[in-house]
Amino acid sequence: MTTTDAKGTAQLKLDELVAAITAPGGGSTPDFLEECDSLKRAIAAFHLEAIRFRMFNVDRMLARTQAPPTARHIFEEVRAALEAAGFHTRSH
Repeated sequence: MTTTDAKGTAQLKLDELVAAITAPGGGSTPDFLEECDSLKRAIAAFHLEAIRFRMFNVDRMLARTQAPPTARHIFEEVRAALEAAGFHTRSH
């Protein structure tokens, strides 16, 4: 998978995550949706520091909401696609 393909996959998966959390009972909040939008812009810009920061925030917000289990799975697919593109999504 090329960097461009992986980046596109991450963006598509992020769209799936937004769809999952905006569905009835999905646990979305305006702040959560805004953070997902900021992450999408960071991915589009290839802004490494912003990607890491936004991934951390979305992960934390996902843990604090009543999101369906599929949302966590989709988020991990976003992470895997970003890491395949060469982005380090964790600060450790």
